[in-house]
Amino acid sequence: MEKEEIELDLLLTAVYRITGYDFRQYMRSSLMRRVQNRLSREKLLTITGLTERIIYDEDVLHKLLRDFSINVTEMFRDPSFFKAFREEVVPVLRKLPEIRVWHAGCSTGEEAYSMAILLEEEGLANKTKIYATDMNDIVLEKAAGGVIPLPKMQAYTKNYLAAGGKRSFSEYYTADSNGAVLHSTLLENIVFAQHNLVTDGSFNEFHVIICRNVLIYFNFELQQQVYNLFNESLSAGGFLGLGSKETIRSDSAYFENFNTQEKLFRKKSSVPY
Repeated sequence: MEKEEIELDLLLTAVYRITGYDFRQYMRSSLMRRVQNRLSREKLLTITGLTERIIYDEDVLHKLLRDFSINVTEMFRDPSFFKAFREEVVPVLRKLPEIRVWHAGCSTGEEAYSMAILLEEEGLANKTKIYATDMNDIVLEKAAGGVIPLPKMQAYTKNYLAAGGKRSFSEYYTADSNGAVLHSTLLENIVFAQHNLVTDGSFNEFHVIICRNVLIYFNFELQQQVYNLFNESLSAGGFLGLGSKETIRSDSAYFENFNTQEKLFRKKSSVPY
């Protein structure tokens, strides 16, 4: 087991040296499962063999990077979160002259699409810009296309209704041979861009940051680093939304609970909106 840990350290160092992507502070149990899967697919016996392979075979390196990228998402995932956002956060956002939202670790874009629909229904789309970022350029390209496989739309419709949707969900897309194509008006307010939470810094000031079910893959030290980044990136009184299994310590110097059940937090501020 100790030898495997050493091998994994060397693999992650090699990935960092070659690509600049730093997975060294990700949860080891999750990384090890993904590495073992890649070993099986490449018919390799050891992690050291995989390290050698990624140094000399760019195709295998890219496959491993895709293995490490977390791409599990859906529209209006955890509908109660979006319902709470609609009912409790939106009234605060209404008071702002402009709204900037950052979806960090957006994967293929489903949660960013969901936010665009929600803010459209609440009459805030015309003063909102949504920045959706991920470290994986392949999923970003897919997200920017705004096409969703049709079989998924039935589940997404149920999520939308449970999240407090106010219209017919089918109003937001047209179906063709490629799948469900989101209306271009929804995508107009979304900027998709590459950003790595581990190595990149703040790039704007936001009123809302959504980063759900990403930090569970980071160790404690890296989580604190990302919370520092979010603190730097949020305006005073700004909102942070996390995933159902993520939380912030009650003694946090930066954030306070806003809706504990739905993992909505607010940046501490002596001057509220």
